[in-house]
Amino acid sequence: MAALKVYRTTIGFHDAYVAAPSQKAALKAWGSDHNLFARKMAEVVTDPTLVAEPLSSPGTVVKRLRGTLAEQIAALPPDVRKRTRRAADPKPTSKSTAKPDTPTEPRPSRAPVDTAQRAVAAATKAFAAELADLARREAKLAGERRTLERKQAKELAELNERLEQAEHEYRAALKAWPG
Repeated sequence: MAALKVYRTTIGFHDAYVAAPSQKAALKAWGSDHNLFARKMAEVVTDPTLVAEPLSSPGTVVKRLRGTLAEQIAALPPDVRKRTRRAADPKPTSKSTAKPDTPTEPRPSRAPVDTAQRAVAAATKAFAAELADLARREAKLAGERRTLERKQAKELAELNERLEQAEHEYRAALKAWPG
């Protein structure tokens, strides 16, 4: 069996460690369909304090919290940080003294989208009608073409027959000619 290595990737506020024989096996243990190693999102770990627990249970993902709660809250965007602080704040605020963080705006109107959808539907219907009309005209022209081709074929057949007859009569007249 191949020697085990310990691999690490980040999952949210955790580091996920796994002891596996290959990068492919580590990706499988993490449930990843993407090559996190090629994207520099996973790495081999050699620190003895970090590899001890994953090596004791190969193939099992070991999660460790990254940083303290205060460090994690500090890493959040400011608007999320305010909500987190309010949720953790034990003293209730009265509704009269509480100020909204952002002014409430009405929901954007969907009317332009609906108008555009109706315009697309109307244009599609009009194009379909034009295509149907064009198809009818094409069918009519194809019929006229077939009629003309039959007429031309009949007329050419008659003219070719006359030509053959005239050539035959000419050859006969040349034979009979004394000169």
